[in-house]
Amino acid sequence: MAKNLLVIFIIILNLSCGKLSRNEPTVKKPNIILFLADDQGWGDLSSSGNNNLSTPNIDALKTNGATFNNFYVQPVCSPTRAEILTGRYFTLTGVYETSSGGERINMNETTIAEILKKADYHTAAFGKWHNGMQPPYHPNSKGFDEYYGFASGHWGNYFSPMLEHNGALVKGNGFLVDDLTDKGLEFIENNNAEPFFLYLPYNTPHSPMQVPDEFWNKMKNKSLNFLSDANDDEDLQFTKAALAMVENIDYNVGRITDKIEKLNLEDNTIIIYLSDNGPNAYRWNGNMKGKKGSVDEGGVRTPFYIQWTKHIPKGLELNEIAGGIDILPTLCGLLSIPYSTEFPVDGEDLSALLLGNKFESKDRFLFNHWNGKTSVRSQKYRLDNENRLYDITVDRAQKNDISNENPNLANKFLEAKRKWENETITTTKQNDDRAFTLGYPKAIYTQLPARDGEAHGTIERSNRWPNDSFFTNWNSVNDSITWKVDVLEEGNFQVEMYYTCPPKDLGSIVELSFGDSKIKAKIIEAFDSPLVGKEHDRVLRMESYVKEFKPLNLGIITLPKGKGTLTLKALEMPNKAVADFRLLQFKKLD
Repeated sequence: MAKNLLVIFIIILNLSCGKLSRNEPTVKKPNIILFLADDQGWGDLSSSGNNNLSTPNIDALKTNGATFNNFYVQPVCSPTRAEILTGRYFTLTGVYETSSGGERINMNETTIAEILKKADYHTAAFGKWHNGMQPPYHPNSKGFDEYYGFASGHWGNYFSPMLEHNGALVKGNGFLVDDLTDKGLEFIENNNAEPFFLYLPYNTPHSPMQVPDEFWNKMKNKSLNFLSDANDDEDLQFTKAALAMVENIDYNVGRITDKIEKLNLEDNTIIIYLSDNGPNAYRWNGNMKGKKGSVDEGGVRTPFYIQWTKHIPKGLELNEIAGGIDILPTLCGLLSIPYSTEFPVDGEDLSALLLGNKFESKDRFLFNHWNGKTSVRSQKYRLDNENRLYDITVDRAQKNDISNENPNLANKFLEAKRKWENETITTTKQNDDRAFTLGYPKAIYTQLPARDGEAHGTIERSNRWPNDSFFTNWNSVNDSITWKVDVLEEGNFQVEMYYTCPPKDLGSIVELSFGDSKIKAKIIEAFDSPLVGKEHDRVLRMESYVKEFKPLNLGIITLPKGKGTLTLKALEMPNKAVADFRLLQFKKLD
């Protein structure tokens, strides 16, 4: 009897402690939303002190969260994106350009999405990827369950353009940033019961300078109180267009944060906002030197706001230097998620700073590099590309070179700069032997656009900037377009060629070949789309105008595994031209 009472007592004790409860709730890991603006300067927010515009929703992230006052990215798009995704300097990841294959993160790099996916996060990216188009460089191959947007760099039209959804080509719906946000809202709604990572790399205020009338009409006749202090004439029309585009971003940030509040997810969601480089033209930017493309303060300093209510103190301002390379390790630190990557990350875990825990600050170096130029930032100083030294704490405009007064200090920076360049600049256009990939086993679709092709003969690119260009002036059977490709796995592929052709030029027969494998088709349907985009531009663009393109079924081609040259040419051309060419879309059938 006493023994039975003892057993009953132990069972009751275990139940009271919850040890036998199988329904005990577990704490859900926090969600993550990462906003990335494109070509927005540090000064393009009202929270930075610029009253030329109003950005209340972005400003609220600063008010309700923490700010890094000295946060640095790289001078242009794809390098910054590579560093955010990998926690490593872009010069180590295979990135060295912004187009034509030089924007790709190497296959063996580990992204934050891959780390979070292993930690049971649902992952999505909606927007401008710019770190590789063909799988396994594609976002769906780099840890993102869902992708919608464009994988190239700049895009030629922001109103219902050609986009892709998980590799399949689709047509966008309305103004692009609004459309990307719609997809983000849908993703949040569908995944709010489980932890999610939503990456929103917006495409604005990058040119072309297009923005809905609602935002342009508020800005176009406005008097600007804050102007560029650079010795360059500011294009006020361009500035107003950029600021209108930022106000549209702010509107969309508000749509996301409203959804988070409505779903009662605010206390369990980390929200980050930053830009990928300095402003894309001279405009007010806090008196800093430089703009996009420059390794000076104005080209690489970005606003960085991070909100996690009830965890990160409201209104926290941090002066420690930080950079895009710190985002991956810091997020893992905030989430208490261990991470292992094939290569060591260069960034530091700054989560203790954000959470108010003990943190040993280091006077470390951050390196900014582009187009053969390097600058070095410490907590107090910047050594510029010309080896001039500035005390940034009192001289963000970089007007007072103190290198002659501090030769030992300047030499320390110079030595660090040379060492970093020698050790980290690994891939260049001259030594990049990566072909464009086809037949990745885990992917159905692969695009080969005009951007990545090489034209031969009379064929011309529609614009000197490749990313959203097409090929035109295809006027001879001796002309061709080629791609250096690496077929990763043998297979059969349905191929479509996206083209335009007026009725007067119908009848050409085009052939696609790879070694002994060949397919051909005749262009029998006219599709003569006009150039579009100009009607939406607020400022004359420098990029290519674009068109609608029609798919032509070329047939099924069998591609053997291995490297070689893929060639598109005309076998017959009965009239004066073949077609204008935009891209090839491969669909794996095996």
